[in-house]
Amino acid sequence: MDHFLYKNGVLHAEDVPVADIAAAVGTPFYVYSTATLLRHFRLFDEALDGMDHLVCYAMKAASNQAILKTLGDAGAGMDVVSGGEYRRARAAGIPGDRIVFSGVGKTADEIRTALEGGIRQFNVESEPEMEVLSAVATSMGKVAPITIRVNPDVDAKTHAKIATGKSENKFGIPIARARAVYAHAASLPGLDVIGIDVHIGSQLTDLAPFEAAYQKVADLTEQLRADGHNIRRLDLGGGLGIPYERTNAAPPLPTDYGAMVKRTLGHLDCEIEIEPGRLIAGNAGLMVSKVIYVKSGEGRDFLILDGAMNDLIRPAMYDAYHDIIPLNEPAPGTEQQPYDIVGPVCESGDTFAKQRMMPPLAADDLVAFRSAGAYGAVMSSEYNSRPLIPEVLVKGDQFAVIRRRPSFEEMINRDTIPEWV
Repeated sequence: MDHFLYKNGVLHAEDVPVADIAAAVGTPFYVYSTATLLRHFRLFDEALDGMDHLVCYAMKAASNQAILKTLGDAGAGMDVVSGGEYRRARAAGIPGDRIVFSGVGKTADEIRTALEGGIRQFNVESEPEMEVLSAVATSMGKVAPITIRVNPDVDAKTHAKIATGKSENKFGIPIARARAVYAHAASLPGLDVIGIDVHIGSQLTDLAPFEAAYQKVADLTEQLRADGHNIRRLDLGGGLGIPYERTNAAPPLPTDYGAMVKRTLGHLDCEIEIEPGRLIAGNAGLMVSKVIYVKSGEGRDFLILDGAMNDLIRPAMYDAYHDIIPLNEPAPGTEQQPYDIVGPVCESGDTFAKQRMMPPLAADDLVAFRSAGAYGAVMSSEYNSRPLIPEVLVKGDQFAVIRRRPSFEEMINRDTIPEWV
């Protein structure tokens, strides 16, 4: 569910006509719904009622500080994967004891920054990282709380570029080596081994891979406790999918996911952390774009938009589907026709959809890409010297620009030409 609905034939973000935002900030832009963000966070939080738990938003999905503060004020923790994300979370007011630091390539400087500013735990991905973390913590007179990410060799049955739990993926340590790696971690002076971390992939639409992975984690917890480790926290990652294509079957609900977690892990008396990103932010955002031209080609028509692959790269990178709808609701019975929907970037890959059935559209008409809140703005770039597009947050009948569009001069003036050129 989201809060982007037609009212009197006009698409609204909560109580704000989206066209009003377009008139104020220009196109293209992203717009997020506060009500949707909070609703999705609370669904996860309530799904784990009865268990000691923390929902840590995976901020790589959408990392604007306004989004982070909105969720943080509601009680969310944050899952970060870089020093920059850590600093961004702290700048948004998230306390260090609600920040989990994940990622396969943490540097000594990033580790030092988190230890200085406060951290809930590091999710360690390798033995070399473990040794660097211990050395940095020891040099600072600190002990770093860690979980170790295990790779359970479970097929998440998702896109290859967002699968993380198979043996060939770069993430974590093989679960078969876990006992030896945990013994090594316990011997290092700068580490406090507190738990287990697992994350098998993103956009999962079936609970079975989760359950298979979590059962392996349950068995490993018992083994590690028998070895003398005080395993008291289980970080289960994120990955639950969203319905990008509304004609498809809906993925499992957070309530179903929570019931499965309780069934497989509830007997262990561990604190549970989960790290949803896409399901919190995905349906909470739209990208809005304007038709520049309608072009007739050989056997097909093209809608050429002012939004491009540099603004929303998911279709080019993942062959991802997004519903694309006009801001003005078509009249009942309006005949639709197929369009290739493309952007202006000089790449054939700058294609959002092929032969997508749409109502007739003309130059200057506005369209919205649904389910664009996750991995939209955060993956955007200035390719073709196109400025980053604005982000807007709506709450009720209010809206505010939370990232403005830079001017061409600001973008170009970041370059420096050496004196000798």
